[in-house]
Amino acid sequence: MIAKITGGKETANLIRYLYDTKKKGHTDPHLVASWDGFAPDPGRADDVDATKRRLVADLDLHVKQAERLGRAPEKHVWHCSVRAAKTDRHLSDEEWGDIARRVVAATGIAPDGDPDGCRWVAVRHAPDHIHIAATKVRSDLRTARHWNDYLTADRELAAIEKEYDLFQVIRGDRTAAKRPTRAEQEKARRAGQARTAREHLRATIRTAVAAATSTEEFIRLLEHTDGILVDVKHFPSGDVRGYTVALEGDVNAVQEPIWYSGSELSPDLSLPKIRKRLDATDPQRCPRKTNPWHQATAAVERIPHHLEHGDDVAAQAHLAAFGEALDALPLRAPQAIQPQLRQTAEAFERAAHSRIQAEHQHARALRGAVRAMVREPTPKDGALLAMFLDAAILAIIAAARWHQLRHHDQQVAAAHQALVHLHAAYEQTAIAPLTVLAQRRPPQQVVERHILLVRQTVSDHAEQVLEDPAFDALAAVLADAEKAGHDPKQLLQQAADQRALDDARRPARVLMWRVERLSTRSAPSARARAAQVRSHARRSSTPVQSPPAAPAAQPQWPQARRR
Repeated sequence: MIAKITGGKETANLIRYLYDTKKKGHTDPHLVASWDGFAPDPGRADDVDATKRRLVADLDLHVKQAERLGRAPEKHVWHCSVRAAKTDRHLSDEEWGDIARRVVAATGIAPDGDPDGCRWVAVRHAPDHIHIAATKVRSDLRTARHWNDYLTADRELAAIEKEYDLFQVIRGDRTAAKRPTRAEQEKARRAGQARTAREHLRATIRTAVAAATSTEEFIRLLEHTDGILVDVKHFPSGDVRGYTVALEGDVNAVQEPIWYSGSELSPDLSLPKIRKRLDATDPQRCPRKTNPWHQATAAVERIPHHLEHGDDVAAQAHLAAFGEALDALPLRAPQAIQPQLRQTAEAFERAAHSRIQAEHQHARALRGAVRAMVREPTPKDGALLAMFLDAAILAIIAAARWHQLRHHDQQVAAAHQALVHLHAAYEQTAIAPLTVLAQRRPPQQVVERHILLVRQTVSDHAEQVLEDPAFDALAAVLADAEKAGHDPKQLLQQAADQRALDDARRPARVLMWRVERLSTRSAPSARARAAQVRSHARRSSTPVQSPPAAPAAQPQWPQARRR
């Protein structure tokens, strides 16, 4: 069930609306409950207009008394609509009446056992919802205490859903970004824009945060972005205090830009919160031979481990950093899949945040790797991108599981939605590199050897791996690694040990990308290989150490111009 609560100044206007049978969907309006059970019901009276006036006068009785004493609130009308889901059964008038009584009690309009509660009525003029109309002055002429009424009503409706065996609505935790209003949506539609100004600005800021390594660079990127107006606020000392942004051409009635602060766009986009995340970016340089895409992929591959074995504040930090990685990804992706990657990032935005406060220093390496990746030119082929997306898929699956265990229902739904878009982007990206690798399938005797290795190292998933068309690509990668001096069995074991393959729909691809990345490192010497064998004999799995993060070069910002 969904509650919507508003306020107003005129009781008569609300009653007139509730009993207006000319409105679409208003059929048989009538009372199902009231403050004393004896309120006049215009829907069951011969003289409808006269009964409406009586009902309004009864509801306004204490308001008029408070007005004479100068104690009436300016907006004395409290209006709450409660709507059932389309799949719910039709509730009876008695059931709706009980729901109304529970809602006004929970919100403080008419608490249970309080003889001085406000006057209210519940009107049903459609099968699937009711409207509760109340005046906020109690019989002791005090104003009702109904703070946080939406949250208290929502908690009561969640209990009602379970007791009445109704559809249980996915509820949030007040960490989501504010949705665009209907007026903003209509304005964008008239202008022929696919997104509202609020959504466009939010996406732009998230991309700037994902690419920046400091607050100063974040502001500089925004100021250089085409179509974005930036107003930076300063303390008297000259330090940056905050910022507001506007979309060029988005103006109000007097042709002034409509400005938004970061916190108005999303709770995590205020400057203090952005600064906190950017301060937790690893500035260390990586070795020259280390590919930043491999770094970022390795960091993303470790996210499921962090979620499963780390504490909540560290896990939340990795989710926030991973969200930034998805925000940055369209900057270095082919144009054909950029829309899908943006949809992935926008969907996962909800899954990247919860009421758990992140300690961002836990994700320093991941942030540093992502910034290094953004500063690299766009890969000429899709192998590096496909490798990263493959790891990202497993990270999102792990994120959905982590949220589910903590009953973060909206975040779970958002992760599943992001997964749909990411799968589509991955499938489109992986086709070309997988085809090229499969065409280099080694001779049959080498393949037979690799089949045996697969059965030995990943016995639980062996048949699934061997039956996958991508096995030819895996065999080719193993053969190339062997030619470069690597032990294919150790590589395959190391790839399997990095993370269980239970979440993978196509484990052959997961193994192939991991082996491909691991084989780019220099082949170990004979002495090092012997040490690896002894180490593996002592432990069933060996965690893979991550290389340090990349240097902080200037990112290439698309469609940029200085204002």
